[in-house]
Amino acid sequence: MPTTHHNPPSPPNVRQGRSLDRPGRAERLGTGVRFVRRLIAERRIRYVKLGKPVRIPESAVAAYVEERTVPTAQEALAALYGKTA
Repeated sequence: MPTTHHNPPSPPNVRQGRSLDRPGRAERLGTGVRFVRRLIAERRIRYVKLGKPVRIPESAVAAYVEERTVPTAQEALAALYGKTA
């Protein structure tokens, strides 16, 4: 008799935003799956663990990218001197 596996329902805070699985996270970050695993293992990105499955909310991916985005030299100077870019 074949066994069927089902994923447990997501808690309400995960349902508010879309959560990504491993290939989806890697695609969204433009990296490989191994890098995403390392981010999770080193706790460098916020994630939700529901038993064995691990999900990263899309908002966490967006925050990770935003925090690590390096401004152009023009944007940095404008921010430093209070001018608009």
